Amino acid sequence: MTFLNGSKEMYISIVSIVIAFIGSYFLLRIDWKRYGLLYLIATIIGNTLCYIFVKVGFYSFPYIFLPVAKIPAVAVTTAFSFYVLFGVRYSPVKWPYKIAYYGVIVNLGVLLETIFKNTTDLIQYAYEWDFWDSYTSWWAFFILMEWIGGKIIPSNLRKPLKEEAFRFGNWFFFVIHFVGICTVFLAGLYLGVLIKETI
Repeated sequence: MTFLNGSKEMYISIVSIVIAFIGSYFLLRIDWKRYGLLYLIATIIGNTLCYIFVKVGFYSFPYIFLPVAKIPAVAVTTAFSFYVLFGVRYSPVKWPYKIAYYGVIVNLGVLLETIFKNTTDLIQYAYEWDFWDSYTSWWAFFILMEWIGGKIIPSNLRKPLKEEAFRFGNWFFFVIHFVGICTVFLAGLYLGVLIKETI
């Protein structure tokens, strides 16, 4: 598929790349050496995993904006790496809060991936791969990047969410539950559709 074809996939790709580029620029300005190193590591790991999963046949990308080695390298380099920088920058100090925080990040990411899988040609799962495989991979990737980010980015260059934000009645409490409820509802709906298709 030609990458400049006027399709919705093209516009989604361009918008996500522009947003990620702008967001990354502001985060890299904080300390381009440390955040730049984390960005580079996220890019290498993200593209390597993506390449391996494609070669193994877990999933494919019918549409790729600026195709490189049959993987969306530009999207992974921009969007995923920005997501990593954003995650590390605002990640809470204590791990129980980190898990809740990354739960929001992962759930939103997998939700977008599932929507794109079902409504566009941006990604297509093979029979060996499903929603839960993707969900587990997102968690493993972001927990790994949080650990690496903790080694690279010192506390004075981070802006962690305060614990108070997670408590009942505060803003991130509502974010967690809103995303959680929406994700569970849509996951149940998606599972119901899959079951109906197999009957």
